[in-house]
Amino acid sequence: MATIKCKNITFTNIQAILFDKNGTLENSEVYLRSLGQKAARIIDAQIPGIGEPLLMAYGINGDTLDPAGIMAVASRRETEIATAAYIAETGKGWFDSLRTARQALDDAEKYIGITPAPLFTGVLEILQSLSAPGLKLGIVSAASTQEVTNFVTHHQLSNYIQAQIGVDDGPSKPDPILFFQACQTLGVEPSATLMVGDAVGDVQLARNAKAAGCIGISWINKPHNVQGADVVISRLDEIQIVEG
Repeated sequence: MATIKCKNITFTNIQAILFDKNGTLENSEVYLRSLGQKAARIIDAQIPGIGEPLLMAYGINGDTLDPAGIMAVASRRETEIATAAYIAETGKGWFDSLRTARQALDDAEKYIGITPAPLFTGVLEILQSLSAPGLKLGIVSAASTQEVTNFVTHHQLSNYIQAQIGVDDGPSKPDPILFFQACQTLGVEPSATLMVGDAVGDVQLARNAKAAGCIGISWINKPHNVQGADVVISRLDEIQIVEG
């Protein structure tokens, strides 16, 4: 058990901390923006005029990505469905729309590559320091399980990240089943586990799972993106162990 302090908020009897991946540990903005832009261009080439509305739906405006938009927080399945809905508005049948959306996203991924994005500054160090006293750490992400695994492997985090939970065909955030799966993997209770994330979905996930609390992080100084978090930080090293 550990006591965790962030700013003026203290969490006691903590056994584990779960992290979101995109936008929390991984600086994925450029990758996700490029993915959305490429997918929109591919679809626009088939259905002229749909590209711009798709970009708006994805949360992409020029060279900026809305951290609360579809491309930033939705699972792959949710992104496919949202994309297909825009295609279906043009009169295409639903299954054709879904097939077109899935193919465009697949082709966009192949075009830009799927190498994990870089870690935010200081992430490796904070994972090392938090795991040292025996805290169990995991990732709960809307990305696919394979993407989470690739991320951990690429950045050599397997010594610190003991639970790697992604979304494949099942529910996505804020369904608490994801949190429960991570806790089961780590052998801890949700009530002794903290969530750290950069989106409202992470906050709601923690609430739905009756977690020990939620630490919101906003690297870009937009605390409203994690409204409802117990505390909001701008750097992960603000998570401090005050006693073990």
